[in-house]
Amino acid sequence: MVKFCICSYSIPVIISATLLIALTGCGAVFAQSTTLRVGHFPNVTHVQALVAHNFSRRGKGWFEQHFGPGVQIEWFVYNAGPSAMEAIFADSVDLAYVGPSPAINAYAKASGEDIRIIAGAVEGGAALVVRADSGLRTAADFKGKKIATPQLGNTQDIAARARLSTGGLRITLTGGDAQVVPTANPDQLGLFQQRQLDAVWTVEPWVSRLELEAGGKVLLEQSEAVTTVLVSSAKFLARQRDLARCFVLAHEGLTEWIRSNPAEAQAIIREELAAEMRAEIKPALISRAWTRIILTSAISTNALKDFVAKAKDAGFLRSAPDLSRLVERP
Repeated sequence: MVKFCICSYSIPVIISATLLIALTGCGAVFAQSTTLRVGHFPNVTHVQALVAHNFSRRGKGWFEQHFGPGVQIEWFVYNAGPSAMEAIFADSVDLAYVGPSPAINAYAKASGEDIRIIAGAVEGGAALVVRADSGLRTAADFKGKKIATPQLGNTQDIAARARLSTGGLRITLTGGDAQVVPTANPDQLGLFQQRQLDAVWTVEPWVSRLELEAGGKVLLEQSEAVTTVLVSSAKFLARQRDLARCFVLAHEGLTEWIRSNPAEAQAIIREELAAEMRAEIKPALISRAWTRIILTSAISTNALKDFVAKAKDAGFLRSAPDLSRLVERP
């Protein structure tokens, strides 16, 4: 292993020698001024983006140090994947950390154009939370109930609709036997506390907040499901393949560093979430959320096929798209 120091933080950055060698040439590639636009959400399941965004905020960016002074990173924060995919289509961002379902839906909508998954990021960290006194257990129990998800068509929204549908309930985009209500993550907690929601299907840190602050109980945890991937615009890949390749390499190095430095990473995540959410984030919340996530830069094609099946069950896809071009290593 090789140590590389971001001196202003006094944090030892440990990445493999092979990866360090691959990254060495990146700084010399980008002599002209380039702005790289990257989207993510204020979720613990977007841990790499949170850590990197915080480094950028402090003027010592993780990605910037590998690219050199010719590249500037602009960060954009979204509530959920469909909004980020719209930004990709509008050429407002080049890369985004998103859930697999919005990426697949966008890929299918564009007939295999525009969207590419270029790296994995996080597995786990998503769950269905119910009130402890709700008596909800099976899909059939949710008849007449109201379930919140972060956004229509996002990964948790599709998972909720698919599970209820395969459990025998008729679920439509606007109602059916149970009502799936797209609700921004920050709004879910208050509505759950006010008993205006019977359940919430969401990601960390919101799962832990529902448990710790609203007496919620996890009914179903997606402990091994793909939660976050790194997505690129196909146009960006065509224009800036070298930059995309170096970003993926730096993303892999950052993933290694976070695994090796969980305490430092959690402190940075707390600080970044507080800045993005304008609210105090307790250490216990991040520690609890941390136990549910798995960091990985690998991509499981079988998992992507499973999301296609869920999107069909939920009515977001009429047929299974050809996924042969969806995953592309720059």
